[in-house]
Amino acid sequence: MKIIGISGSLRRHSFNTGLLRAAVALVPAGVELEIAAIDEIPLYNADVEASEGIPRSVVALKDRIVAADALLLSTPEYNNSVSGVLKNAIDWLSRPSADSQRVFGGRLVAIMGASPGSYGSVQAQTAWLPIVRTLRMQPWFGGRLAVAHAGAAFDETGVLRDDKVRAQLRDFVQGFVQFAAASHALKSPSSA
Repeated sequence: MKIIGISGSLRRHSFNTGLLRAAVALVPAGVELEIAAIDEIPLYNADVEASEGIPRSVVALKDRIVAADALLLSTPEYNNSVSGVLKNAIDWLSRPSADSQRVFGGRLVAIMGASPGSYGSVQAQTAWLPIVRTLRMQPWFGGRLAVAHAGAAFDETGVLRDDKVRAQLRDFVQGFVQFAAASHALKSPSSA
């Protein structure tokens, strides 16, 4: 099983990128979590799309998502909502609209996040729900991971140092993997 993880922060020592890096070491055997960067995706502009087409960085990320079994978003919370750079990436990935179903339709997705605030990324995760629904993804609601006061859970280089959060992350990732495996088993023809 392959999962693509995307962080909604461009900061070099991002808590959310650190959360994904920690998750890489916690996935069960037989599962690969690959982190995809969004820092080369330009701001969405319909004029650019019309004149130049879809940027290569977007096409490459689309192909990685399509080839994966599931998508894991690690979202910061900016002004009680989603991060602009992650929303921008998703907007590009959904273009042209005729390609949106191929990239996102039925795509298994889980959302987690970390924030310096008291509520972790709860409001950002909630704000993602209409987007996930619009894109017809299949979200996992079996767990929630919203790391509050992230500055205390990560060191200055974005490495997760809090063992309690690591245990929560392991449970979250394993729950998502079980959900993805069960979903794929339901879609596969039985070999009885």
